[in-house]
Amino acid sequence: MDLYGKTLAITGASSGIGAEIARLARFKGAQVIGLDRNDPMITLDGFIKIDMGDTAAIDAAVQALPAGIDALVNAAGVSGMLDREIVARVNYLGLRHLTEAAVPKIVKGGAVVNITSILGVEWPKRVDQHKSLAATKSFAEGAAWLAKNPVPQATCYQYFKEALVVWTKKRGYDLFMQNDIRMNAVAPGPVFTPILGEFVQMLGEDRVAADAANIKRPAIADEIAPPVLFLCSDAARWITGINLPVDGGIDAFYV
Repeated sequence: MDLYGKTLAITGASSGIGAEIARLARFKGAQVIGLDRNDPMITLDGFIKIDMGDTAAIDAAVQALPAGIDALVNAAGVSGMLDREIVARVNYLGLRHLTEAAVPKIVKGGAVVNITSILGVEWPKRVDQHKSLAATKSFAEGAAWLAKNPVPQATCYQYFKEALVVWTKKRGYDLFMQNDIRMNAVAPGPVFTPILGEFVQMLGEDRVAADAANIKRPAIADEIAPPVLFLCSDAARWITGINLPVDGGIDAFYV
């Protein structure tokens, strides 16, 4: 997993999974530009403030990125405890807007890696809805589609992670064929991060207890970073459109 000489842009780089991806990427020799709404608590090679729910802020951040990005990692996100519109804007619409705007700055042979979730595993049940949303051409069109097809607050986090899985596959194929850019996703299970408590509230103690009985423990954020960076590396040059579970066996348990 050689990243020497590569430049990575990582959203959510100031904490949690994003910070661990940034830390390991620099250890592996990459130059790392972090994008986050909060100031970083780790050493980076560059930092850009961004609000992933605001298209103007996203466009300004992309304008500030240098050309020649080797990989974009979309690790920023919020929990389902926030209003469903914010979840939609940050976890899906904003992520998609940023990625599309950044494509001209990503080198041929480069990569995009999205952080989904094991909670998006039921995407096949709603695949037609997710494909319809994925077919919208812009942030505004996506928001209009959601206004006509409202998502329940209680399951909005799961819904938009499902939608992100489907968009990763659909758009990932096109990006690879047309731009020689690979787009994949990593789907963590529970992870010890600053917002883990919000997920417990979101899912309810009964659901969390049931899942806890079937896994060894939640992951540490630095256990998610290596698979992400593998997908950023040239070693993954023939992998595109996958959603890789990194979940301590949860996906396997439910087969």
